[in-house]
Amino acid sequence: MLRLAAVFMLMLSLVGLSGCASKFKTYNGPEVTRVLVYKENRKMYLMHHDEVLVSYDIGLGFAPVGDKEIEGDGKTPEGNYVIDRRNPNSEFHLSIGVSYPDEGDKAHANTLGKRPGGDIFIHGRPWRYRDGGQDWTAGCIAVTNKEIEDIYAMVRNGTMISIYP
Repeated sequence: MLRLAAVFMLMLSLVGLSGCASKFKTYNGPEVTRVLVYKENRKMYLMHHDEVLVSYDIGLGFAPVGDKEIEGDGKTPEGNYVIDRRNPNSEFHLSIGVSYPDEGDKAHANTLGKRPGGDIFIHGRPWRYRDGGQDWTAGCIAVTNKEIEDIYAMVRNGTMISIYP
């Protein structure tokens, strides 16, 4: 009986580990040299120089028109940034960070007497946000959970991201 319990626990552990690891994919294709986001068209492109490797339909902040200026405005920033961090334990399945705010963003918010905000990510869409409509984030760029798994594998820290109106 003890042996059966040990085997059961081992199998349960392996199933648990395989479930955790399944969201982490590998990618051996061409390097993603830039990420392009076009807010008006709700499209994101992963580029290898001038070649589009893949495109995604995206969701944006809950106030999608205009550049992010201050914390809490619900806007997705516009400009040139860098992918600067990763969160494998994100509340939003997986996420990769955008280097917003830069020094210009901070200075602009300061002239308004406000904080610029931060924590801008490209991330998935967990079940609890399923009814949020197309533009539901606090300023991030949202894709499906399956898509963020691919993006997380393909896009490396240090990759440039350009976000256009």
